[in-house]
Amino acid sequence: MIIYDLKCKNNHKFEGWFKDRSNFEKQKKSKLITCPVCGGSDVDMVPSTVAIMGKDWKEPRRAERTEVSAMKMLQALNEYVNKNFEDVGERFAEVALKIHHGDEERRNIKGTTTPREEETLREKGVDFVKIPMPKFDS
Repeated sequence: MIIYDLKCKNNHKFEGWFKDRSNFEKQKKSKLITCPVCGGSDVDMVPSTVAIMGKDWKEPRRAERTEVSAMKMLQALNEYVNKNFEDVGERFAEVALKIHHGDEERRNIKGTTTPREEETLREKGVDFVKIPMPKFDS
């Protein structure tokens, strides 16, 4: 089986499992592949993320490994997000939709959403990631 990342004309992303590429093409031509979100059958393959490991890759020696606590990792993530993302607060869903539709420039944003807003964003095909961000003392 081959797993392909697919996207419908409404930009909903999903995956499909096929015997081979020709099987995918045959099913696509017959409109047998449908989006699980909107039911549309106008779908295309999209590039997949790939993990690679070079032929010369070696497991690091124990002395080369660095141990990092979970707290330090959370602090580093928090610092990165604070430095590289615009805080739009409770307007996250509104701004994300404007960016998605091209009404505002593409940029990194952060903020808060309600469960209903998250559902709407998913339905509209807006990609976002929820990251719990604890408050740290300076």
